[in-house]
Amino acid sequence: MANLEDLLKQRMAAAFAMVAGEPVEPAVRRSQHADFQSDAALGLARRLGSNPRAIAEQVVAAADLGDLCTQVEISGPGFINLTVTNSLLGELVADVLADDRLGVPRTQTPETITIDYSAPNAAKEMHVGHLRSTIIGDAAVRLLEWLGHTVIRQNHIGEWGTPFGMLIEHLLAIGETEAAAELSVGDLNGFYQAARRKFDTDEVFAARARQRVVALQSGDPTTRRLWETLVADSKKYFATVYALLDVRLTDDDYYGESFYNDQLQSVVDELDARGILTLSEGAKCVFPTGFTGRDDKPLPLIVQKSDGGFGYAATDLATIRRRINVLYATRLLYVVGLPQRQHFEMVYQTAREVGWLTDSVSAEHIGFGSILGTDGKMLRTRAGVSVKLVDLLDEAVTRAAEAIAVKDPNLDPQERAAVAKAVGIGAVKYADLSTDRNKDYIFDLDRMLAFEGNTAPYLQYARARICSIFRRAGIAPDRQPKQLVINDPAERALAIELLGFAGVLREVEAGLEFHRLAQYLHTLAAAFTAFYEKCTVLKAEDEVRDSRLVLCDATARTLALGLGLLGIQAPDQM
Repeated sequence: MANLEDLLKQRMAAAFAMVAGEPVEPAVRRSQHADFQSDAALGLARRLGSNPRAIAEQVVAAADLGDLCTQVEISGPGFINLTVTNSLLGELVADVLADDRLGVPRTQTPETITIDYSAPNAAKEMHVGHLRSTIIGDAAVRLLEWLGHTVIRQNHIGEWGTPFGMLIEHLLAIGETEAAAELSVGDLNGFYQAARRKFDTDEVFAARARQRVVALQSGDPTTRRLWETLVADSKKYFATVYALLDVRLTDDDYYGESFYNDQLQSVVDELDARGILTLSEGAKCVFPTGFTGRDDKPLPLIVQKSDGGFGYAATDLATIRRRINVLYATRLLYVVGLPQRQHFEMVYQTAREVGWLTDSVSAEHIGFGSILGTDGKMLRTRAGVSVKLVDLLDEAVTRAAEAIAVKDPNLDPQERAAVAKAVGIGAVKYADLSTDRNKDYIFDLDRMLAFEGNTAPYLQYARARICSIFRRAGIAPDRQPKQLVINDPAERALAIELLGFAGVLREVEAGLEFHRLAQYLHTLAAAFTAFYEKCTVLKAEDEVRDSRLVLCDATARTLALGLGLLGIQAPDQM
C-alpha cells in the first residue's frame, strides 16, 4: 500500500534525477499554498550553479504526475507546488480503511530494544517526579512494539544500598507485624520518614543501621529476608500506581540495583583489563574522551569509590553490558530526566571505549524536562514536599467525573466511572506527551481537562461524537469501500490529514518525540470538526453520504489508534 507522500517523492525523485543526471531525494512537505510543496530545486540549483526557477521548470516538465496531481506549478524562487487529484485521495483513503493497521506497515528492520524507565525507589511512594519517565517510557513501548520491534522493559528500581540498613532496623524496632500492617495500607512515605527521624536523632540506632547495611551486602539470611519483605511491599504499591496509569510494567520487568550487585566487580576488572581505568584520589575512575569540567580538566566517571563501594556508573555500565551481551539488544533507551544527560553520555562513551557499545548498537538518553506548578516553580505541596503521584491522579479522575456528569448526565454510574478514569488519566498523560519532552511544562488540571484546545478530552470527545453518528443512524461502518467521492475542500483537507498518519509515526519512531504524534492527532480532530461543520453526513445523497461516513470512520479509527499508542483510552461515549 503506497503512502501519498511516498508516491509523490518517488515521482519527483525520478524527475530530479533526469535533470541532475544523478539520484536526488527531494523532500515533499505539506504546504499552505497547495497540498504539498518541494523546495529541492533550490538546493539542486546551488549544487549546479544554476537558476532555481529554471531547474524547477525542467523538473516539472520531466515529472510524470498526470495520474497523481491536477495541478503542478512553480511559485517564488523555485518552489514546486503539487495539488493531488480527488480520485487519488479517494482511492488511498479506501485502501487505508481496508487495512487493520490503517496503512502503517510493520518495520522492515525489526530490532531488539531495551527501554529503561519509571525506576522508582523501593520503600518510598512514587511522586510527581516519576510521572514523565513512566508515561514517556510506556508510550515508547507501545509504539515500538506495535511497529514490530521486540521491546524489553527494564524497571531499574532503587532497592539497594545504605537507606535499607536504616529501613530494616526500623522494621525490627517496631516489630514485623506492626510494620506489615503499616506497609499494607501503602504508607511507604510514613515508614521511611519514621526511619529517617530515628537515624538522624538516635546515634545508637544509626550505628545499628550501618551495621545492617554490611549484613545485607554480605548476604545475612535474616537481613535479606526483611529486605525482600520491604521490596515486595513496594512492588505491590507500584503495581497499583501502574494499574491506575494503565502502563505496561509488570513484576517481570523489575531489574533493580540489587540484580547487578554481583556483576559490579567484573565491570571494574574489565575496564582495568582494557587499560581505561585510572586511580584518582583513591577512587577508580574512567576519564571518557570528550568530557571536561569548567577548568578544562578531564571529567572523571567514578566507577568504584575510595572506600570500595560502587557508584551509579558501575551499575549503569553493568546494565549496558548485560543488555548487549545477554539480551542482544541493538537499541538501548534510557528514559531519564535531562539533568542526567552528561552522566549517561559519559557512561555511553565509556562503554564504547571498553568495546561493548559498537556501531551496530545505539544507546540513547531519552531525556525530559521538569513538571512545574502554575507558579512556574517545581510542583510541590504547600508544605514544600513532592506531590504524591496517586493523589495527583485521583484528583484528575475526580474532576473528570464532575465534568462528564455535566456533559452527559445520562451515562449510568458504572460507565461514567470508566469514562472519568479514561478522561482524567488521559488528560494527565496527554499534557505530558503533547509537550516537547525536552522542555518543562506547567501542570494545570483546568487546562488539561478542558474539552477544547490541544487536550486529550478534546480528542476523546471528537472520536465519541463520530461514534454517536453511527449509533444514531443504526448502521455499521463500511470497512471495505471501493472508492470515495471527494469534492468539497473540507473533505480534501480531512483525507490528506488521514493519509499523513504513517509518515508521522515514522518520525516518532526515530526520535521518540511524542508531541509530534499528539500535534498530528489534534490537527486531524480539528480537520474533522471543520469537515463536520461544513459537510452534511447523514442527510447527504447516496454515494456522497457513504463516502462521508467512510471519512468519519477513518478519523475515529485513527484517533483511537493514535491515542492508544500514547497509552490513552478513547471511550465510545462521553
